[in-house]
Amino acid sequence: MAVDYTVIVVYLAGMLAMGWWGMRRARSKSEFLVAGRRLGPSLYSGTMAAIVLGGASTIGGVGLGYQYGLSGAWMVFTIGLGLLALSVFFSARIARLKVYTVSEMLDLRYGGGRAGIISGVVMWAYTLMLAVTSTIAYATIFDVLFDMHRTVAIVLGGSIVVAYSTLGGMWSITLTDMVQFVVKTVGVLLLLLPIAVVKAGGFSEMKAQLPTEYFDPLGIGGETIFTYVLIYTFGMLIGQDIWQRVFTARSDRTAKWGGTVAGTYCLAYALAGAVIGTAARVLYPKLASADDAFATIVKDELPVGVRGLVLAAALAAVMSTSSGALIACATVANNDIWSRLRGRSAAGERDEVKGNRAFILLMGLAVIATAIAIDNVVEALTVAYNLLVGGLLVPILGGLVWKRGTVHGALASVVVGGLAVIVLMATYGILANEPVYYGLLASLAAYLAVSLATPATDAAVLTAWRERLAGRSPELASEPVPVPR
Repeated sequence: MAVDYTVIVVYLAGMLAMGWWGMRRARSKSEFLVAGRRLGPSLYSGTMAAIVLGGASTIGGVGLGYQYGLSGAWMVFTIGLGLLALSVFFSARIARLKVYTVSEMLDLRYGGGRAGIISGVVMWAYTLMLAVTSTIAYATIFDVLFDMHRTVAIVLGGSIVVAYSTLGGMWSITLTDMVQFVVKTVGVLLLLLPIAVVKAGGFSEMKAQLPTEYFDPLGIGGETIFTYVLIYTFGMLIGQDIWQRVFTARSDRTAKWGGTVAGTYCLAYALAGAVIGTAARVLYPKLASADDAFATIVKDELPVGVRGLVLAAALAAVMSTSSGALIACATVANNDIWSRLRGRSAAGERDEVKGNRAFILLMGLAVIATAIAIDNVVEALTVAYNLLVGGLLVPILGGLVWKRGTVHGALASVVVGGLAVIVLMATYGILANEPVYYGLLASLAAYLAVSLATPATDAAVLTAWRERLAGRSPELASEPVPVPR
């Protein structure tokens, strides 16, 4: 195991070193929060794939494959579909807005008002819980590696992510995510996948050993697939953590085609996780928990050195999502909530970097503390996505595609949808499907009814919005001009 430990320690040290290097580049708000809006196709594709494929997609995806067979790929598959839809239909327009948060987009589209701060609070809660669930996953990985106590594992893993994110912001996260993308590709797709299939005796032996429903593409159930689409596909369209990566693109073409490549990669990753889980079912048919499949097959079947690299891949998956959610949470907390409550001030670029750096540190400590206190990862993640989709999907997509939507309609949609989700989770249970189904319908009904019943958005606001979407707004002059790399 000494070789495996060495691989992990070198990997973690490299993450911290990149955080220090990124600090030298992050000297303005734009550099710190969105990497100067100048990532080219390769960096953009790699980092986008890294953030959406976290611990749930890696460890959880293998677990679903263990439980349901090939149809266990649907959770991660719907994430890939969401990223493809975002990239093809919306990313170019989003990138041209030159904003930092989803709430700023709502302000531009609807002309300001309380919808921005309320949506900011909902988005903050989502990104906080997303970061928390990613941080909890360190306990599983470090338990396999070092037999480490849960609290110590969360503090250790969380502290490393907080450290490099605080130092260099999005530049550090971009560099570490790119390394993490490579490590995940090698560890999961090129090493663990073929080794697992061979150890299980090949596909013919897997088919002979397992029931036929394990190879049914719809075996997980139509209702489950529909719920995944609602939560994960639509969640990809509106999450601050995802939009903040779109804001890093050098051009709208980079956002569109780079995201398309990342989405396609997600589809392949989804299938790989399901196949690995199916192979684990053959090798270990009586595991106590399906989520133990990844750790068990890595610990028992992989040779020394390779085991360390694959565990580093799992660690990379967790860290990429955790760091992306953390900077998104801090950006929303500072720009959408704190700055609005105290009144916006004309702070200098250096002061803004210090402020955002302080918020990453503060939110990071909150994430670690919350992760220690929470045991049920699935429930925490479900609450986050239910609030996101039920409260924000309709006003965000409505603002992008329907010019008759108004600020009052957006506000009603956020409030009604969010409250409906909370009440329904209390009534039916957190893991029930009804909260997101009916919450989304309530949000849509409120948006349409109130928008049609209130005066249309001011023509000047819509004109400024269209200018922004076209990338012609004079307000963009303050943004640094992207430098080809």
